[in-house]
Amino acid sequence: MYKNKLFILVFSIFSIVQFSIAQNNTNSPYTRFGYGDITDSNNGEQRAMGGIGIGLRNSSSINTMNPASYSVVDSLTFMFDLGASGMMSTFKDASGTVSKPNANLEYLTMQFPLSKHLGFSLGALPYSFVGYNFYNTDSTIVPGNNSRNDTVHYTKNFIGNGGFTQVYMGLSANLFNHVSLGVNAYYMFGTINNFRSLIFQNTSSYTSTTVATTIKADNFRFRFGAQFYNTFAKKHDVTLGFIYEPKIKLNGGFSQLTTGVMNDTIDASHPNYTNYGFELPSMLGIGFNYCYDNKLSIGIDYSIQQWKDAQFYSKTDSLGNRSKLSVGVEYLTNPKGRKYSDKVRYRAGFNISDSYFNVNGQSLPKNYGVSLGIGLPLKTSNTMINAAIEYGKIGSSALNENYFKLTFNATFNEHWFFKRKL
Repeated sequence: MYKNKLFILVFSIFSIVQFSIAQNNTNSPYTRFGYGDITDSNNGEQRAMGGIGIGLRNSSSINTMNPASYSVVDSLTFMFDLGASGMMSTFKDASGTVSKPNANLEYLTMQFPLSKHLGFSLGALPYSFVGYNFYNTDSTIVPGNNSRNDTVHYTKNFIGNGGFTQVYMGLSANLFNHVSLGVNAYYMFGTINNFRSLIFQNTSSYTSTTVATTIKADNFRFRFGAQFYNTFAKKHDVTLGFIYEPKIKLNGGFSQLTTGVMNDTIDASHPNYTNYGFELPSMLGIGFNYCYDNKLSIGIDYSIQQWKDAQFYSKTDSLGNRSKLSVGVEYLTNPKGRKYSDKVRYRAGFNISDSYFNVNGQSLPKNYGVSLGIGLPLKTSNTMINAAIEYGKIGSSALNENYFKLTFNATFNEHWFFKRKL
């Protein structure tokens, strides 16, 4: 019976991948830079706790941030997690303020045991989102004939869409009762399209120009994780977690088409493609989590991505390193209580991070986010419905982005791996 259910769920993952990459989870002009808005692979519970996860080890949740966590899964349990989000972003610059909404089905993951000490997980996650459409008009004075100067009016258009998606499989093993090691293998795919144009108005003396670029992903990457955990005096649980990703080349392809002033096309099959190298950075993270009597859980994470050393258009100085600090807390009134209110989970968190891209050669101020959330169990099953709301701020005074993001996810936790008695 459970084999049939497993087949259905695995089939659902690969069916939903095409749907998920077709969605657009952002309207931000800042996704014009780099690979767009890079996600941290947080589930709904973790987003409510500021994005922590490296040190989390929870048998009722799928934690893809640290693959070492999979081994905590109960030997009889199958878990399935589906998450979706909606966001309202407000952009403010010298010309005024505008608000834009968007929504997306974000991730789908599952987790189950292979043996008493082995846990396995697989699913589909976003890696980055790109979505923007804006323009600006201006004019310039150029020398003309007969000592007369001409005023030339022009419009700059910027349009982008797409993103990268990753399908992963992860394995985790318990060692010596206090150590867990794990690894995630990701297959990344997707396309990022960027288009910009310079259009001159009311003149035939100047040629308009358009540039369209496409960056594709088609490669594998890996994340390694470790967790060291112990229980003291029966009520104090502590976990120290680590994650690491090596730097890799972004295979797939790159093409550029320029029309107007000069016509030029570059494609991945071109002999000079190696001159347009793209890479994903190495990453290192550490997290600590403390839990008291299964009621109060407090965690802190710190991670850094070495974008400065990763090639982007064959250069290693166009992006900047991204560090992130997250703090989160979860409270459960009475884990052994029988009342519904005893089983409701309350969450809160905070994070602060750097942007990994520069704008006009300048780094941006710190990004920050604050979040609240709640976990509501269903009375008739072990399913948990989670909701998280986050307020965040991105950008500088030249273009300030404020957003409210609402995330919903459902974690189905069922006992599948046992023989039923007749």
